Amino acid sequence: MSGTSTVVEQQKPPSVARASGSMAIATIVSRVSGLLAKLLLVTLVGTTVLNDSYQVATTLPTMINELLLGGVLTSVAIPLLVRAEKEDPDGGEGYAQWLITMSVVLLGVGTLVALLCAPLLTALFIGGSDKANPELTTAFAYLVLPGIVFYGLSAMLGAILNTRHVFGLPTWAPVLNNVVVILTLGVYWLVPGEISLDPVRMGEPKLLVLGLGTMLGVAVQASVMVPAMRRTGFRFRWRWGWDRRLAEFGGLAFWVLLYVALGFVSMVVLTRVAAHDEGAITVYNYQWLVAQVPYGVLGVSLLTALMPKMSRAAAAHDTGALVGDLAFGNRMSSIMLMPFSALMTVAGVSIGLAVFSWGESGVVGGERIGTALALSAFGLVPYAITLLQLRVFYALKDARTPTLIQAIIVVVRIGLLYAFLAISPPEKLAVGVSVAMSLSFVVGCLVGQLWLRIRLGRLRTGYTAWTICLSVVASALGFGVAAGAAWLAVRLLGTEGPVATAWVEMTVLTIVGLPLSFLLMAVFRVPEVKPVVDRISRLVRRR
Repeated sequence: MSGTSTVVEQQKPPSVARASGSMAIATIVSRVSGLLAKLLLVTLVGTTVLNDSYQVATTLPTMINELLLGGVLTSVAIPLLVRAEKEDPDGGEGYAQWLITMSVVLLGVGTLVALLCAPLLTALFIGGSDKANPELTTAFAYLVLPGIVFYGLSAMLGAILNTRHVFGLPTWAPVLNNVVVILTLGVYWLVPGEISLDPVRMGEPKLLVLGLGTMLGVAVQASVMVPAMRRTGFRFRWRWGWDRRLAEFGGLAFWVLLYVALGFVSMVVLTRVAAHDEGAITVYNYQWLVAQVPYGVLGVSLLTALMPKMSRAAAAHDTGALVGDLAFGNRMSSIMLMPFSALMTVAGVSIGLAVFSWGESGVVGGERIGTALALSAFGLVPYAITLLQLRVFYALKDARTPTLIQAIIVVVRIGLLYAFLAISPPEKLAVGVSVAMSLSFVVGCLVGQLWLRIRLGRLRTGYTAWTICLSVVASALGFGVAAGAAWLAVRLLGTEGPVATAWVEMTVLTIVGLPLSFLLMAVFRVPEVKPVVDRISRLVRRR
């Protein structure tokens, strides 16, 4: 495949801190707007079989996109695009054009096959459970499955923009998706009638509004990236020829697809297990949504900014720099996320009651979400570290090892899921499913660190472990004090009712526990906190 003769001017890469900071702001807005959309949904629909059916159906396009393309893009495309940027006279533009061309074809064919197989996909995920509604899930699936194309293109264009040091817009794009979904829910509320379950009628206005509006949001998310691509100087044209990296791409893609397929299997098992309890799928998804807020704001921003940096270090065979980036990422993941993990553990039930107990959900639904969140929040930091470890292997052009680690995680996860299904009361199954996921990430974190030690040599594990221990102690002490303050505030205010009490507890725990935890890290002289402390000190002295 011949490239264009024009050399694309390379932008100076921003620092990790600057890139992470700009993405964090966009991600905060994205996560808050996404949480608002989910809050409106649970308020209007509740934690019922209707919401379960919607949750399963809207999961299908994301998972199928991962099988077709998404996993390959996020894990393999960036390293290969970075290499093309360095090696090709056109700065990798021709290679990016070829990737987009192949993606459109693959996603289009995959979408058509998925639509034809929608009833089979529904049967695969919910099985013969009497707590789920396969007909309604299939109806929603027909409406949202075209989103596969837009999910894939959104990931592809975002990956290309990241390699060109454009991090902001790919992070802002999901905000527009959330805005469309919020408007959709407003229309859903205004449209008369209801979604019937027996029988399910495909032409019902509420069903069409909810399904098509969800798909439209993803289409908007992908389309807003096109102007940004043009502003970087990228011009698209179809490319159908052969590229010398195609064999390498295919070899990496095989292992990544196997990795994604293993994740697909685990989600099928999780959904089938959760389907034994009405509302458990919704409860699991909502607690996972809340747990992802701090990771999405802080962890994803750090990971996205580090990935091109690690890819360049690996391409230059600079093991020292790569290990340094890994150790830095592990420590920063713990420092940034451990206080939030402690917050969700201590205030999980309060968060569930305060945020999710409105409308059709009620106190019972909010308490179920909060309990699942509180008991599974310990998996947040291992989850972030595991994903960072896997990206190191991908930066080394090794897609085989992450797949083997994923296989270990999935085997552990499936075993735990069926264990909880056997021992948990049906009404507690959502908690069991959530805990099983978190425990599997703890296993993945330990296995990944050991494997990288064998592959790269010394990883500064002792230094990283010490930082993690300090963050745990600081968070425990901080939220111990915050819990006492929350108890005192409830007594002094004399709040009545579980929801009012939950709001007081959540507010006090947040405004006392988080700052105190970070302050204690500074007192403990955690090195990564020192630049922030110095900056604050300078600002105070200026005042």
